[in-house]
Amino acid sequence: MLFYLRHMVLSPIIASFAAERHAFNILQHTNMYHPLDNPIWNALNTGNKNIANGNQQAKYFSKDVSPFVALEEPTQQNFEELYNVIPDAGYYAFPWAVELTIPQPWETKKIVWIRQMVWENPTRQIDNKEPLLPLGDEHIPQMLALTQLTNPGPFSERTIDFGYYSGIFDGDKLIAMAGQRMNPEPYAEISAVCTHPDYLGRGHAARLLLYHVERIKAAGGIPYLNVLTENARAIAVYESLGFVTRMEMPIYTIQKK
Repeated sequence: MLFYLRHMVLSPIIASFAAERHAFNILQHTNMYHPLDNPIWNALNTGNKNIANGNQQAKYFSKDVSPFVALEEPTQQNFEELYNVIPDAGYYAFPWAVELTIPQPWETKKIVWIRQMVWENPTRQIDNKEPLLPLGDEHIPQMLALTQLTNPGPFSERTIDFGYYSGIFDGDKLIAMAGQRMNPEPYAEISAVCTHPDYLGRGHAARLLLYHVERIKAAGGIPYLNVLTENARAIAVYESLGFVTRMEMPIYTIQKK
């Protein structure tokens, strides 16, 4: 099913929400429908429901946790409901399995494509020569500084509430970290994988990734992650660790004024 959604016989910009609803029904009622086709919605209804806000049509995380928002279906009525139910103006991230048109009053500011990669095959053993320490609230300032420096994706003051963040330290300095973000059961996303530029090339990211792969598997889950389609270096690293590309999907940056 590799890239099946991006290469379905659909117009690049679906002209009407009737067509978008039809595309959703195709996904839902054929063997192409999958929890990772609408990962944020499924996460907010399963593994991340403890930090979910919203209702049965539109859900979101608190702004200091994550900018991601989700809809059960991408209808105009549901987009309007999302606009009304979110209390704060600002920018939000909306992924969907196929390209679509975001209706007013939302404004689309940016579209990026990601590869969704799922772990399938064991490749290496974890090198435990340096301990991986659990990260807590006392580490938030360093976590924010490291993610701002390396830009692994959205990371805010309470992103740690997703849980399971771990890091590698040089003395008291956090030099590498990774954690778990979306949990559309049984899938669990490894996220915020980053290493300080002064400590690259030492295998820190690989050890953090493989640690979380084993942790998720031990809990009965299936590890996955997301990466920008143009990030060839990261894709090669993830493939070397046993991840395979499942599909590509767009993420829309949308604004509520």
